[in-house]
Amino acid sequence: MSNIIEITDFMAPELDVYARLSEPQLLHLHEPEKGIFIAESPKVIGRALDAGYEPVSFLAEDAHMAGEAHEILARCKEVPVYAAKAEILTRLTGFQLTRGMLCAMQRRELPDVKEICSSARRIAVLENVVNPTNVGAIFRSAAALNIDAILLTPACSDPLYRRAARVSMGTVFQIPWTFFDCKTCEWPAHGIPLLKELGFRTAAMALSDDSVPIDDSKLMKEEKMAIVLGTEGDGLSPTTIANCDYTVRIPMAHGVDSLNVAAASAVAFWQLGSRSSRL
Repeated sequence: MSNIIEITDFMAPELDVYARLSEPQLLHLHEPEKGIFIAESPKVIGRALDAGYEPVSFLAEDAHMAGEAHEILARCKEVPVYAAKAEILTRLTGFQLTRGMLCAMQRRELPDVKEICSSARRIAVLENVVNPTNVGAIFRSAAALNIDAILLTPACSDPLYRRAARVSMGTVFQIPWTFFDCKTCEWPAHGIPLLKELGFRTAAMALSDDSVPIDDSKLMKEEKMAIVLGTEGDGLSPTTIANCDYTVRIPMAHGVDSLNVAAASAVAFWQLGSRSSRL
């Protein structure tokens, strides 16, 4: 690790990506080229590196240089490492670093929907899920519970936003995913027909009079299924529900009407994940 640079100038332009640019600004930083995202913690950074993402620089706490960060930095010997004591980094970034390490990384071109779905049997579709914590939690459940890929509508929080990637424990770098393109494959008008063309039956997670329970035998027999989850609060749009093959409910007790979308996703993935098609 020969490329360590001690932080002495808080206004150094190299630190803008960590201290002064918002995540939407980072996303569009190099347009028309792809932008940058910030990965946090050695585990998340390590999974990003394993997935082939290219590091631009690191921001690390001195106390962690010989700890968990050591193995990560050893993999990236030519990449600049900006280092300082914890109190200085807190002053610079405005918050305490989780496990003392951040990494600025280059984004990559996203695949198209057909590529994502080509070898999948169970996928999740997120419609307007705007909270990055929920997006990250859904990815973590998807990775653990046999979901092959995730598709997101344009209004969803970006899975590579720092909090989403951290909450996912880096599984955003393990589960294939992409956004529906609002110009070429608008959701749901074009997205649902495309999924059906690709052989998927669509299951809208929603409460309605004609919904079926999540353990319905017909669901368990479907070879390829897209599990569609809606935005926090309002859930799925009526148009989406009307155009899906199934409307699926999770039975509730004690007068509870519904679960948070992240919790509902875990239940749905456990019941309907790829393991079911192998039974």
